[in-house]
Amino acid sequence: MAEVGRVAVSDPGSRLLPGGFWAAVAVWVERPQVANKRLCGVRLEARRSVSLPQTGHTHPGPGAGPEPERLAEAGGCGPDAGPGPVCRSLDAGPGPGPTASPDQGRQEAQGRRQPEEEPGEAAAATQLSGTPGQPGKAAAREGDLPAADLGALWDVFAQSLAGDNREVLAFLTRSGAGSPPEGRRELDLVLRTIIPKTNLHCPLRGPRREMVVQDVLSGAVTFLPLEEDDEGNLKVKMSNVYQIQLSHSEGEWFISVLIFCPERWHSDGTVYPKPTWLGEELLARLARWCVESRQSGFKSTLSLISVMKYSAAYQALKEKYKDMVKVWPEVTDPEKFVYEDVAIAAYLLILWEEERAERGETARQSFVDLGCGNGLLVHILSSEGHPGRGIDVRRRKIWDMYGPQTRLEESAITPNDKSLFPDVDWLIGNHSDELTPWIPVIAARSSYDCRFFVLPCCFFDFVGKFQRTQSSKTQYRGYLDFITEVGSACGFHVEEDCLRIPSTKRVCLIGKSRTYPPAREASVDEERTRYINSRWGCPGSPCSGGPALPPPGAAPSSAPGPKGHGALDARPAHTVEAGAGQQGAGAPAEGLWMSGFQPREKAERLRNCAALPREFVDRVVLQVAHLLLGKSPAGGSAQAWNRGGSLSLAEVAGELDRETLQRLKRECGGLQTLLRNSPQVFQVLHGRVRIRDWREERPRKKEEPEAKRRPSSDTFKTRICWFFAHHPDGCVLPADCCPFAHGPGELRPAPRTKKKKPAL
Repeated sequence: MAEVGRVAVSDPGSRLLPGGFWAAVAVWVERPQVANKRLCGVRLEARRSVSLPQTGHTHPGPGAGPEPERLAEAGGCGPDAGPGPVCRSLDAGPGPGPTASPDQGRQEAQGRRQPEEEPGEAAAATQLSGTPGQPGKAAAREGDLPAADLGALWDVFAQSLAGDNREVLAFLTRSGAGSPPEGRRELDLVLRTIIPKTNLHCPLRGPRREMVVQDVLSGAVTFLPLEEDDEGNLKVKMSNVYQIQLSHSEGEWFISVLIFCPERWHSDGTVYPKPTWLGEELLARLARWCVESRQSGFKSTLSLISVMKYSAAYQALKEKYKDMVKVWPEVTDPEKFVYEDVAIAAYLLILWEEERAERGETARQSFVDLGCGNGLLVHILSSEGHPGRGIDVRRRKIWDMYGPQTRLEESAITPNDKSLFPDVDWLIGNHSDELTPWIPVIAARSSYDCRFFVLPCCFFDFVGKFQRTQSSKTQYRGYLDFITEVGSACGFHVEEDCLRIPSTKRVCLIGKSRTYPPAREASVDEERTRYINSRWGCPGSPCSGGPALPPPGAAPSSAPGPKGHGALDARPAHTVEAGAGQQGAGAPAEGLWMSGFQPREKAERLRNCAALPREFVDRVVLQVAHLLLGKSPAGGSAQAWNRGGSLSLAEVAGELDRETLQRLKRECGGLQTLLRNSPQVFQVLHGRVRIRDWREERPRKKEEPEAKRRPSSDTFKTRICWFFAHHPDGCVLPADCCPFAHGPGELRPAPRTKKKKPAL
């Protein structure tokens, strides 16, 4: 036995420990990919409480604990999950479970946040689902590996602990060899399958299985690798056994990582990293997680689909479409958008594959992507065999690169009776902005079999911006709850999942099934109408207290469409029609569901301060520079170049006039964006701004050739130096070293840039 790492954890008054330790352990057990980026995830197969074997006993026996529960994949809990001592609700903390922790540890683990994945993981507690009557079996929908009988596996292992493997027993219980602990002690067992990421360039490493033994009384959790014998039965492998311990000494808490037999540790670089990684990287993360107490209200990543299937699909799609990064013609970041859409496509492909299996169907689902943007998601799904199309108000350059098999339409979508898709299986809203709350409504009214998938980003209500009503929730959480409420009001069972994409807004909402039979469609649609009306607050809505609106299609002003979904507006019909005529090309007035809806503008308006008048920008830059120069530190040399002081953005804003601030407020980022757009003059960092000192830029190396010390010859001296023209001390750099022109005599014409047409 060898200790490979030990770290102290600061917890004055023991407010967070030991409960925080078990919360951190639960993350490593149920979501190890948070720390080990070479893993895709795990599948939890079974959990069981057992008794520690005592001297003279051969095995715990049938009364050792409850039957093992059937568990779904980490992060999910099916709607049919049966009750039991090991099943935890989504509001519970990520601790080891009621059967594996004392009252203090269990209470302190409640409501604790699971650490974030990079970047910006919306993590939450894991719910472990079970199916009564099927003990010891893994979730049937996974189907990749059969679940082992955890009870029989432990019985065999316990016999060896009570017999020849006393050293292992001592390691499990942190006691001296040959002296088993006295009295009955409960252990919590977890059987898990570790799923490594697939890599097309390296030999595929298959899933590995482990039995995790948690001993709460001794504050230790031990990880036992499993292997198959010649007959295909699982048994414990005595190599690569390690343990995480919590100890308390002289008023201080410590976490340690120990390896049972260092000479038998075989690192594969994926599932079993080097001992130094366990003792440094993992230990540091566990120590940080122990004292994190922020609560999250989000599901775990990929909780509704098979992680193993997703990993394989994602790697295959990434390899297939990676060349899109090289030919990306848009101004957006190609790597972010390409790999994000690849990940979303992989998720949908697995979701739809599992749906076909559940329904016993073979035909691939059709789809329409509303607000499809660059159209890459449509291109991937269509190329993978799903019939569908994308609709967006504005055509993108990249659309011409996809070919005729990818159907993309330039059109504005206005929620009305003519914006229905009765022959489509799925409606997709991927960052669909103002259409996001309408997508569940459109799906519900298109047909009883139409489903939806939305990935909300910007916060829109049915008309205008979404306003948060509960200060106890974040804006993002409140908006997700609102879209969930919309889906429920439309008659969907709404499920939530967290995607594995490079975005901070990565929670998706899915409506796969209805809460009512088809015969109730008419009455449910009346309820939808009343709900949407209540959000607008027009006469007759619940929030206004006026008279109730007539049912759809009954009022003359409702202008019923083909299916008779009445317009939600109390104004005369000609007013509704006039407003609809201004809402984008081809927006029909009849059957309008709500007036005031504004589709996205066809011409994208720049709001990054780049379109502001040059005179306005120059005036603000000069005003802020004078403010900073007036904050020079006292005691400076009179001959030194005046760099001025540093001010917060709030302090700078306090010195600007009201008209200037109002104009900047209409731009994305406001004052900060304008100052960052002038990098020659300012440095903006951590919410503070100061004048840039060009002597600090890119320190020269003696061995660096002269040609590399200068900026690119294409841009050298093509703009006037701001400091030469406006700073009271002039430019801090000599004219031959400054990349900007010191006077009109040095000014060179800007080079012309030739745009090359990208080709696949």
